Amino acid sequence: MTDIIAFLNVGGPALWVITGLSVITLGLILWKLWRLSLMGAWRRDATEAAVDQWQRGQHDSALSSLRQRTGLRARVVKAAMQASQTLPPEDARDETTRVARGALMDAGSGLRALDLIATIAPLVGLLGTVLGMIDAFQALQDSGARADPSALAGGIWEALLTTAAGMAVAIPASMALSWFDSINDRLAHDFDDLATRILTKGKQG
Repeated sequence: MTDIIAFLNVGGPALWVITGLSVITLGLILWKLWRLSLMGAWRRDATEAAVDQWQRGQHDSALSSLRQRTGLRARVVKAAMQASQTLPPEDARDETTRVARGALMDAGSGLRALDLIATIAPLVGLLGTVLGMIDAFQALQDSGARADPSALAGGIWEALLTTAAGMAVAIPASMALSWFDSINDRLAHDFDDLATRILTKGKQG
């Protein structure tokens, strides 16, 4: 632990901030994976089966099969089925759209924080490097003719640590953000597909 603290002190306050951002990033990614798993983001068999039943005219059976399910797709499908039975077609579509938007908001929670970290981590690292370079060149100026090139080089590599650390945090944060965005896009597509199949069938019935 002492070695870690000493290493962080080399990079100054910026490196401490980046270390904090790295911990937050890891926590956000693990939390998102847990939340999406609870929301059933990767499970669609039950809702597909219910929609197939609905299209075959087995409306009560389809609704009953989803009654105890709380996943994102199940929420939207249940809303579409119930709306198609109790509301005019246009109102049913509006109600389904409202529920789908809420489900997408739930699925996207936490992504803005991840996006912010991916943006500011390199900037904090760059700021730390600039401040470190200023200190290094001030020390060089103060030393005058007795300047030690090795000391200057040491100050520069210490300053560059923060830039490398900022990028090391931003890269996985950006990759995770892109992956979570792709999951949201897939969910949006599935919501539209499932709801259309239900509401179209409802109109025909």
